[in-house]
Amino acid sequence: MTAVHMNTPRGEVLTVDEAAAYLRISRGLAFAAVRDGTLPSIRIGRRILVPLRHLEALLDGAAHSTEHP
Repeated sequence: MTAVHMNTPRGEVLTVDEAAAYLRISRGLAFAAVRDGTLPSIRIGRRILVPLRHLEALLDGAAHSTEHP
């Protein structure tokens, strides 16, 4: 059997559980944020994934909004 190598680097997306751990929030809060659109996500079948670049952009935007009152 031949291994298939993808051209995308690992770690570009997180599961909701991984995103919750990354943000240090509960799993329930992370799923609620996905439902209300606060946490950007994509759905592939039943799987919900959070693009890391969107998560980092969200955090970067939050950091900028708290730096300048």
